[in-house]
Amino acid sequence: MKKILVASALAMATLSVSPIAAAPAFAQAKAVAVADVRAAAARSNAFQTATKQIETTYKAQIDQQQSRGQTLQAEINVLIAKYNEEAKKTPQNQAALQAAAKAVQDKRQSAQDELGKIGAPVDLAIAYVEDQISVRMNEAIKAAMTAKKVDLLLNPDAVLARENNVDVTDAVVTELNRLLPSVSTAAPAGYQPGQLVQQRNQQLMDAARSAQGTPAAPAPTGTPPATR
Repeated sequence: MKKILVASALAMATLSVSPIAAAPAFAQAKAVAVADVRAAAARSNAFQTATKQIETTYKAQIDQQQSRGQTLQAEINVLIAKYNEEAKKTPQNQAALQAAAKAVQDKRQSAQDELGKIGAPVDLAIAYVEDQISVRMNEAIKAAMTAKKVDLLLNPDAVLARENNVDVTDAVVTELNRLLPSVSTAAPAGYQPGQLVQQRNQQLMDAARSAQGTPAAPAPTGTPPATR
C-alpha cells in the first residue's frame, strides 16, 4: 500500500516572526529548544487517523497504482535491457543507441503520467490533510514554547550538537492534538494544494496592514497556485 508521507507544505510551517524581530531574539534568548515540525505533524492524531482513512477510502486506487506500477516497471526494464545490448555492440550504432535511450526516457515519462493520474485522488486527499495541519502548526508551536518556557525554537537541521532534553517535538505533538484533534480527508470542490495556507497567510498580512492603517490587499482571484 502506498506510503503516505508529510510533504513540502508542512516543511514551510514556521513561527510567524519576521527576520527583523527574530535576529535580536537569538542573542537575547534564555531558553533554546529544537523541534522537528514535520515529525510532529506526522505523529499527530489528526494525521495518523486521516492516513488510515485515506488508505481505506482510496484502497482501489492505491492497489491499482501499485499493480500498474509493477507492470510498467517490468516494461521499462525490458527497454533498459535493449539499451544495454546496443551499448555493448562494437562498433556502436549511435542512431540505434539514441533511439533505445529515448524509448526508455519516453516510457518512464508516460509511466509517471499514468500513475500520477491513477493516484491523483489520493494525492489530493493527502494534500488537504497536510494543509489543514499546516494552518494550525504555528499555533501549536507557540503553545508548546509557552508550555516549555522556551523563547527560541530551532529546526534540528540547524543545530550541530544538542542534549536530548532540548527537543520539544513531543510538546508540539501534544499541542497539535489539542488544537486539531481531527481533520477531513474530503477536499472540497475546486480545492488546490496549499490553498488553506495561502489563505491563512493572506489573512495574517491583511491583519498586519489593518493594524498599521494600510488598506488590505484585494482578495486573489482565480485558482491559487499549488505549493506542492
